Amino acid sequence: MLRFCFRPNGTTMASVLSSCEGMIELMQSHALVLLHGFEHDTVVVNTLVTMYSRNGDVTSARFVFDHLREKDMASWNAMVSAYSNHGYGHHALQVFAHMLRSGTKPDEITFVGVLSACSHAGLVNKGQRVFNSMSHVYDIEPKAQHYSCLVDILGRAGLVDEATKVVRMMPASEKDAAVLGALLGAYRFHGDIRMASLIGEALQELEPGSAGGYVLLATIYAARGKWDEFARVRKKMKERKVNKVPGFSQIQVKGRSHVFYARDRFHPQAAEIWGLLQEKLLPHMWEMRHSKRRITFHIDC
Repeated sequence: MLRFCFRPNGTTMASVLSSCEGMIELMQSHALVLLHGFEHDTVVVNTLVTMYSRNGDVTSARFVFDHLREKDMASWNAMVSAYSNHGYGHHALQVFAHMLRSGTKPDEITFVGVLSACSHAGLVNKGQRVFNSMSHVYDIEPKAQHYSCLVDILGRAGLVDEATKVVRMMPASEKDAAVLGALLGAYRFHGDIRMASLIGEALQELEPGSAGGYVLLATIYAARGKWDEFARVRKKMKERKVNKVPGFSQIQVKGRSHVFYARDRFHPQAAEIWGLLQEKLLPHMWEMRHSKRRITFHIDC
C-alpha cells in the first residue's frame, strides 16, 4: 500500500496495530502511527493502549493514553482494563476516578475492569459500593461478569457466606459458569467441602464439556485427602471425554516467540533453562521463604 503511494487512514492504522503479534512489530507500527500523524487519532490510540497492554507494557499504554487529547469511552475502558488485567488495582481505580471527574459516564465494560481492580487490591467495601452504584447511580443492571467479580471479591476476603448469598439472590438468567466458578474458588480456600461438592456438581452440569469445574473440584478433594472423590471426578472427566488444556506462558526474545507448557521438557534449551532454575532461582526462593518478607500473589477474576 505504501509502495503504491496510498496514504493510510485511521482505520488502516488500527487494523495494522491489531495484527501485531509481538513488541517489535507493535513498536514498528507505532512508529508508522507517528510518521503519518495519527498520534492524536482516538481510535488509533485506543488500539495502541490495548495492544501495549496485551504485550505487557502498561507503561507505554499509559504514555500514549496520557497524550491523547480527546478521550472517549473506549479510551478510558482500555486504560482501566490494562491496569486491572495486570494486577495494578489502585492504578485502575485512579484512572476510573479521573474518568468520572472528566464527566464521562461509565458503562458495563468499565465496571468489569473496576470490580476486577477492587478484587486485585483487596478493597471489599469499595467493590461492594461500586457494584451497588451500577443500578442505583448509573442505571446499569449488573450482568454475569459483574456478579462474578463481586463473588470473587468477597471470596478472596473469606466472606464465603456473603458470596453465597449474592449467588442465591442474583437473577437466574445471569447465573452462569463464571459465577459458580468464582464461588467454587472461594470455597476452595475458605469454605466447607460439602458446599464445594454441591457447587462443583452444579458447575459440571451447567458446562459438562468444560474442564474448569472438574479440575477445581478434584483439586479441592485432593487437598482434603478425599482420594475416592478425587478419583470419581477424574473418572467422570474421562467418561465425558473432557480434556484439560495445559497451562502455558509465552515470551518473546529477540523477535522470536517462545511458548512453555506446564512441566515442559521439549523446548530446545530445556536442559539449560532447568539448570538455571536449579542453580539460581530455587536457592533464591528458599532464601525468600525463610526470610521475614511477606509475599502476596494476585490471581485474575
